[in-house]
Amino acid sequence: MHWRNARHLLIGAALCAVLPLVAHARQDDHVFKSIAELVVLHVNVFDKRSDAVPELPQSAFTVFEDDKPQDITFFSAGDVPVTVGLIIDNSTSMLTERDMIMSGTSAFAESSHPEDEMFAIVFNEHVRAGLPDTLDFTRNRMQLRVSLQRFPPGGKTAFYDAVIAGLDHLEKAGYQKRVLVVLSDGGDNASRHTEKDMLDRVSSGSALVYTVLDPSVVVPGESKPQVLRRLAKMSGGVAYFPKTGRQLVANFQEIAGNIRRGYSIGYVPSSAQHHHNEQHRVKVMVRVPGRSDLSVRVRSGYTEAVTPGTH
Repeated sequence: MHWRNARHLLIGAALCAVLPLVAHARQDDHVFKSIAELVVLHVNVFDKRSDAVPELPQSAFTVFEDDKPQDITFFSAGDVPVTVGLIIDNSTSMLTERDMIMSGTSAFAESSHPEDEMFAIVFNEHVRAGLPDTLDFTRNRMQLRVSLQRFPPGGKTAFYDAVIAGLDHLEKAGYQKRVLVVLSDGGDNASRHTEKDMLDRVSSGSALVYTVLDPSVVVPGESKPQVLRRLAKMSGGVAYFPKTGRQLVANFQEIAGNIRRGYSIGYVPSSAQHHHNEQHRVKVMVRVPGRSDLSVRVRSGYTEAVTPGTH
């Protein structure tokens, strides 16, 4: 489902928490089906220490599309469950860092909302789902950790294909807020898709993408940290470049916290001059009396793709 046509907005999370594993479910009893086509933005607000700022009211936010102010019609704040995919490089370049990777992803899982629905994709030249084929998502942390070790490391790197596969899997999500956390060096030598294909796919979707690079695996001429930075910025996420294993674990914990303390803002564009495949600029401003240290992280725009059956 294209994010521009987001018709399912989460307004409740009264889900059964006693089941350790959950298969995919739309959870129709806990969503509001909007008759309007919303643009949905996922927004993080940070202070000068780069800490996420929670509990801001809707009145603190102003949204602009193509420099025109928009009326906010949907606002969600607070610690709500989300759909999260871990996209983990399993190629030869990451072989020596496997234990540290497991520590970081475990820290992320333990810091996540207990009702988050999660999945993992591990990739080398092959892009594989970590969970069993019968299970789209899980809330069980141990199940997630096992899924990350399902395939032995080694081989080439299909980074672009893996990110696109993660975005495709998010289309099955039961929650409106969707996130990818990508661990890789940004290099690619095996994908069928191109870097442009990947970035276009991110631009046309609503998912936040956080990227993490371990500098110890950077190979001159092969690693592409700039791609990780571009991927995160385009989606409204953050790129992390830890220098030690301890920092990597802390970064994963920080990502989990930022996801939980973010805001979702929806609006119906006021302009009647929308055209399919047109790029629209987006800006979000936040104003809080007595606070001049706040900064906003949100995607800078989106592409309105053609909806099937329209012209």
